[in-house]
Amino acid sequence: MMASNTQTDNRKILSQDQKNNAQASLTENKIPIIKSQQIVRGAIVFSLITIAGIAAVFFYNNTGKTFEVLTFIKPGYLAICLCMLFIDLLLGGWRNHIFVRKIAPGISAWTSFKANTANMFMGAITPGHSGAGPAQIYIYMRNGLNFISAFAIALISMASTLIFMPLAALTALMLGNQHLESGIVFSLLKYGFSFFSIFLFVFLLAFKKPLLVGNGIKKMAIFVSWILPKRKLKLQAWSQKAYDNISRYQQTCRLLLSEHPGLFLLSVLITIALYLNKYCMQWMILKGLGIHADLLQVMAVQVLIQFMIYFAPSPGGSGFAEISIAVLFQRIVPVSIMPVFTLLQRAFLLFFPAIIGAFVVIGRLRKDVNDAT
Repeated sequence: MMASNTQTDNRKILSQDQKNNAQASLTENKIPIIKSQQIVRGAIVFSLITIAGIAAVFFYNNTGKTFEVLTFIKPGYLAICLCMLFIDLLLGGWRNHIFVRKIAPGISAWTSFKANTANMFMGAITPGHSGAGPAQIYIYMRNGLNFISAFAIALISMASTLIFMPLAALTALMLGNQHLESGIVFSLLKYGFSFFSIFLFVFLLAFKKPLLVGNGIKKMAIFVSWILPKRKLKLQAWSQKAYDNISRYQQTCRLLLSEHPGLFLLSVLITIALYLNKYCMQWMILKGLGIHADLLQVMAVQVLIQFMIYFAPSPGGSGFAEISIAVLFQRIVPVSIMPVFTLLQRAFLLFFPAIIGAFVVIGRLRKDVNDAT
């Protein structure tokens, strides 16, 4: 009977949250999350580093036969890669939408698809994917979801990635096929494990003890106001607002994870399918270039590359990605094919999704400008 009452109360909270979505969104949507200057600056830096990285791979591996490789590309396999890219975008959007439809059933799966591409675009042009989450939240907010709900969904999806990727990297290392004599690769692996450990700890803290973070913010505000007494009132107001938002965030997470406990497991399963699709895509690219490589070996290499560059300090892991591909795939890909493979690998995994996301973000920004005028 008590369990039934609890579920009824949760449904009431969910219903109230849905009713408040539109009102909360109207207020929060006025906050500019993405600036055009940030997009231009990030895109320029990303492009320059990427061009330099691919050029370095080209000149280092140039045997005079690189352009001949283009004539041997098998279009059928690249067409399959395009289909796998579409599946990648669908899975990424659906991973978020399984939560969105519980909080705001009126928001379509198409919105989640666009939010995912926006995530990939801003993740590509900002260091350490730092702009990915805000871009996803931005698109959801502009389509009627309040900030706290959008933030909670982004956090839960990120938690799935933080759980999967280190385990996948450890599995790849245990396969024993990787020769990590390269100092750069070994350093990137240590960097990756360090950052994933830190972020996983922070995310677990945010899940389990969010109010502890809120109380910490209040204490920090008190300390800073002691140093800057003129800003005491503003700091107190800011810390209280942050605490209230964290409380709402905790309520949303409890709603999603307690009333629908299977959703997080489903999110992890979708994450596994999402990344397995990415890893297999590399094998298809190799088939398209006439290279018959072992599928598990290719997947293991790609796991390590994705893991190492995820929190790389350059936009989209540019520079680090090209170096990692050249080093780790050198035992699989012939020297003459390496530049073309590097370009195709980055195109299907990052360039194409980012271009789609760019249309989504820029189109939304233009609409905001038109609405404002």
